This record gives sequence, structure tokens and C-alpha cells, in this order.
Amino acid sequence: MSVPKVCFPFVGQILGGCHFSVLPLIKGLDPARFQAQVLMQDLVGPIYDFFRDNGVEIVPAPPTPQLVPGKAVDAARQAALIAAAPRLARALRENGVDIVHLNDGRTNATWALPAKLSGARLVWHNRGNPNAAGLRFLAPFVADRVISVSAFASPKPGLLSAAARNEVVFSPFDTDVHEDRDAARGALIADLGAVPATKFVGYFGAFVERKRPLLFVDTIAAMRKAAPDKTIVGVMFGQPRAGDDDPVRKRIAEHGLGDSVKLMGFRSPGSRWIAACDLLLVPAFEEPLGRTLVEAMLVGTPVVATRSGGNTEAIEDGVTGWTAPAENAEALARAALHVFTAPDLAASVVRQAAKDARARFGERRHLDAVMAIYDELLTARAPGRRESPA
Repeated sequence: MSVPKVCFPFVGQILGGCHFSVLPLIKGLDPARFQAQVLMQDLVGPIYDFFRDNGVEIVPAPPTPQLVPGKAVDAARQAALIAAAPRLARALRENGVDIVHLNDGRTNATWALPAKLSGARLVWHNRGNPNAAGLRFLAPFVADRVISVSAFASPKPGLLSAAARNEVVFSPFDTDVHEDRDAARGALIADLGAVPATKFVGYFGAFVERKRPLLFVDTIAAMRKAAPDKTIVGVMFGQPRAGDDDPVRKRIAEHGLGDSVKLMGFRSPGSRWIAACDLLLVPAFEEPLGRTLVEAMLVGTPVVATRSGGNTEAIEDGVTGWTAPAENAEALARAALHVFTAPDLAASVVRQAAKDARARFGERRHLDAVMAIYDELLTARAPGRRESPA
């Protein structure tokens, strides 16, 4: 007797946090209980390379309408998606798919309706803004269950809402990760030709508005102004916009921080470069649950984050990290400098952060929670809200 098949479709070529988060699930499903299948239209690019290089078998998907990252789905695209839905639904049925597990906005827009039409059970994994149009207006009609990465990211209750079918399951992390912090720091010093006394403040992530890269630059400027005796360098890991019109480069130039903020590009493994930093600064606004924040906790890098979104679910102010008011460079700068001037306290907070992260964000815990949801769907129990992880 064959085991139920769980299908993970992906569209586009932009590699993001959702792909890193879903990989342990795809590889970790109990083969005696579930068969994982990855469907992908674009058999080139970073997403394809990521799954292929991690040993995941990829099945070509039928052609789907192309959606532009960061842009709303206009009427023409909506019509194209609706027209394609029966064809995609037929492919799911012919493939014997029992559960469709969707993991990002464009994939939701492309595959949610086909999943419903195919008769498969649909898991809508919300890793983004709880006010997203798809979660508010499509998920209530098509999703059998919603998984949210934080309470903040969960659908809001209301007359038209998927809140009753939502469960909070924190994203999974390799809690056994270990980085040689001295070696990583030494590599960063050598890379930049910096003096050993430099304090490195890290930014990790996409250069998109939600993550507030410009606020990061403003905070470095505020730190330099408040502590001119310290050598502080902001290191920004991620891919900025190319060309002279890049707003991050413009902001660096406006502050005269050419020697104090360095654009490092995308580098892997991220945990090594996080470990090289003396502080991770998370200026993001309404971030559902930032991966780098938890990764920093696991590798021993102190964290200062905005008091916004899921940040406060991941860290407790003064216990496992520090928080400061959102959109306030001076407040973030004060919190960051406090870390540098209170090393004993910082060391204690770092130890507690690692302990807390290992207890709450392990891959096994995530895997068991999601497989339990699959079991419930397949036994046709009425979907209901369950307690979020402690």
C-alpha cells in the first residue's frame, strides 16, 4: 500500500528563507508515513540549485503563469491563474497527490486553487505578513489548515478569516550548529583589512523595505556619533540593488560612512558570518520571524532587534537579547552600544539565548508538529486551532 504523497510546489527563481525552512521538512518526513515530492517549473536558478545540491529529487511542474516578485497580482494575471487552475489540478490528480503544502506568496497564488480543485488537502504555510491579500481573502476558502511561523504572522480573527484553522509552528533550525567564532572573526578582519579592535555589527537578509536596510545604516551612523572612540563597522550581507541609484549606497554616502559600512554580498554558510560579528542588528519592521535572529542565538552572537512583529516572540528583552522601539535609529544605537559596554551581561544573555533557541526551534519539534497536522487532515478530522508551541 502506497503512503500518502505530500507535494511541495515552488515557482520563480529567488531563493529565500522559506526554502531554507522547508528543506528539513522535505528531507525529514518519515518515509513510512509520507512521500515528499517537489514540483518546480524553473529547472534553472538558485531555488533549483539549492534543492538539487541538498539531494532533493525535483519533478518538472506544468507551465504556470509568471508572477513578478513584490508586485500585486493584477486582473490579467488573476485571469491567467484561474484559466490554468484546471490543468494544474489535473496534474495533481494524475500524480496521486494527497496533500499540497504551499510555502510562499507566489506559490500560494499559483497553486492554491488547483489544489482545491484536485481534491487534495491544502496546507497554507504563512511565513509573511498577516495582512497579505492571499491569506485574508483566498486562504479562508481554500486552505484546510494554515501554519504560521509566529503568533504575529497568524491570520487575524474575523468574519472572513482562516484563524480557526491556524496553528503556530516555529520555523526549524539546525540546533547542533557550531561555528568557531574566533576563526570566523579572523576571516572577516582579514577580508576587510580591519584592525582587531573593530566591533562588527551585522545585517543579514534581503535588501527590501520590510527589513529596513536604510535604518541599519542610520543606526551605524548614530553609533559612530555616540561613541566616536570605538571602531564600529556595519557589515551588510545580502544582495543590494546594482547601480548608482541603489538607496543603500546613497544612504551610506549621505552619512559619509564609506569606511564604516561594507556591502558584503551574499555569502554561505550564513551562520559562519553571523558568528564573525560582535552583534546582529535586526532593524526589520513587522518581520514574521527572522531566521538570522535565531541563527545568531545558536552561534553565540548577541542580538538587538526592533520591538516589532515576531521579534518579541523569538527573544525576551534583557534575557535572550535586546529590543528597541521600531523605526528609531537612536534607540537601536543605544541598545547596541549597551551590549559593547556590558560584556559580562552580554555573555550571560548569549548563554541563555542559545539554551532557549535549542529548546524551541529544533528541526525535530517542527517536523513532528507538521506531520501531526498531515495525519489530522488525512483522517478527515475537523480542523481546529491548536495550542502554539511553548
